Formats: sequence, C-alpha cells, structure tokens
Amino acid sequence: MMRYYGSGKPTGERGRWRSVLSDRRQRVLSALIEEYVARALPVGSRTLTERYQLGVSPATVRNELSVLEDGGYITQPHTSAGRIPTDFGYRAFVDNLLASDLAGDDERYRPVVDQLRRSASELDALLEQTSSALTRLTDCLSIVLAPSVLNLHIKQLSLISLSPYRALVVLVTEDGQVFNRQMDFAEEVARVQRFLAEVMGGKSLQEIEDGLGEGMAEAFRDPLVRMALDEVLSCLQEGDASRTHRLGVSSLLTKPEFSQSQALLPVMQVLEDDTVLLQILDDAARQGSGAPSVRIGRENDAAALAGVSVVASRYGRGASAGVVAVVGPTRMDYSKVIQAVRIASAALEDV
Repeated sequence: MMRYYGSGKPTGERGRWRSVLSDRRQRVLSALIEEYVARALPVGSRTLTERYQLGVSPATVRNELSVLEDGGYITQPHTSAGRIPTDFGYRAFVDNLLASDLAGDDERYRPVVDQLRRSASELDALLEQTSSALTRLTDCLSIVLAPSVLNLHIKQLSLISLSPYRALVVLVTEDGQVFNRQMDFAEEVARVQRFLAEVMGGKSLQEIEDGLGEGMAEAFRDPLVRMALDEVLSCLQEGDASRTHRLGVSSLLTKPEFSQSQALLPVMQVLEDDTVLLQILDDAARQGSGAPSVRIGRENDAAALAGVSVVASRYGRGASAGVVAVVGPTRMDYSKVIQAVRIASAALEDV
C-alpha cells in the first residue's frame, strides 16, 4: 500500500500527501488513469465498471471517485462530464509504479539493448539510434544528451599532412569518439605534431583548456602550438554544443493536447535551452543508478513545461555522464515510458 504523509492535497513539495489510499482506491485511480491515457476523454463511473474488473458495484465506484476528487487526485472538468487525473493523481500512480518491481520487466527488452549496441559502431550513431528507439517505444519526444567531450581524456592526437603547411587535425577520445578539423600552419607540420602529442596525451580536454598539467605553461608560450590548441578546442566545443539528439516532435503533434502547433512551441523553445537539459540531468543524477526521475506537469521548474511530464535517467559515470529523457503530455503511458528510458540508459551505460 502506498502511504502519503501529510494532511491531504499536495503541499507544494513532491512526495508529501495528506491521506492514505486504500487498495481499492488505488485500483480505481489506476483504472481511471489507464482509461484516460488510452482515450483522452473524461472517464465516468459506468465506463470503469464496464471495462475494468474492479470487483465492486457502480455505486461504490461513484463513491470512491468522489473521495478521490475530494483528495485532489482527480477532477471534473465539467459538471456533466467524467473525471480526469490531476498532476497529484499522476504522482500517486507513478510513485506506485516506481515502488513496484518494474526492473523485473527489463529482461524482456534485453534484445533491444543488444541490437542497439550491435547496430552502431560509433557513439553518435548509437545516440541517434537510441533516440529513435525511444520515440518508437513511447510515441513521445525523446532526448539523448551525450556526455560532454570536454571531460574525456585524449587517447590519440594526430596531424595528417595535406600539404607542407596544411594539415588535418584528428583527435580520438578515450571512449572512441573522433573529431577532426583542417588548419593552416606557418611552419612544418611535423614539429607541431610531436609537441602536441607530448603535451596533450592522456589529459582531459577540460584540463587542457584550463592550462593544467605538466608542460602546459610552456606549450601556451609557443604561438604555433597555441594556435593549434585553440583550433582543437574550438572544434571540440562546437561538437560539444551539438551533442543533443531530439526526435519525435511529430509524435507530440498527434496528441490531442498539442493538436495546435502553437501549444507545442513554448515546450520546444524551453527544451532548446541547454540550462533546462542540465537541470534534467541533475534531477536524474540525484535519483541514482537505474532509477529514472519523473517530473509531472507543474513539478517541472519551467512554466512552459507545466503541461508535460519528463521521464529522465542518467547514464555513464562522473563528469562523463549523459542523460536520456522522454517528454510527453502528462497523459502519457508512464509504465511504458519508464521502462523505455531504463532500456535506453542500459544501452548507453558502458559506451
């Protein structure tokens, strides 16, 4: 049984509740949410009685709906209409899902994880395919944020001579990502190649940018090496700024909540803001490994996200962590979405 502590309706803090839901009220609430998720129409007591095996009379269902409405779990948009869940009701439902053993279902999706890993030889391809799989599984907007390359260590840096004074800079990070950029030199390429390999090998890109590590001060005094370092860092920073894979906007447009494109525009504008994505990452990180964070409607910090839910999970470790997230209407299939996000996180965990 779920226990909600507090005095009743939401107090403004997530996880605080005023009453205890009985098993029967949990079943009624779950049935109402399932029906509303499937049809996007207010749900009446007759519908619940006819379509769901609740084991109680229609009069009892009507009474339980009244109690749930008084508790703030559901609301009646019109006096003659059925009820729909509130953010508070969704929260109770989701907390019950997260408390149950959803992890036991993950093994059914193991072939999906294995297929994703086999089908992509490079990280960017895996991120793109993971985002695509998330959209297919959830029919919502998927976001896959790659780990920042600035925190990865350099495995190899090479200058490939294209002419005596022009070279292709190729940098390989510890996780196998490859970046390249052409640049012109005023001196022979070979000398710069040797110096860069000595100075940059084994250091993180952030350390190089900050001028840390043995030999860095000397390197920065050399104008030619300084120019090469600036070019390499610029290349990586440009790559770092475009590490977000988003798919599924068209899926959101098929939802009744976003049938008018202008209703979706504020959501997309907010999600283009990197600071919002970092907040989602921080929220997912606080949940720990394997436990997705779920923000429902007005639980989101950004006002423009008050009509959507965000399910997110962290993958990777330490500073080299990324995030996978699904954004959809609060009327999303939470069980399916939570499982899909866990699958995506598992597929990316060891890359």
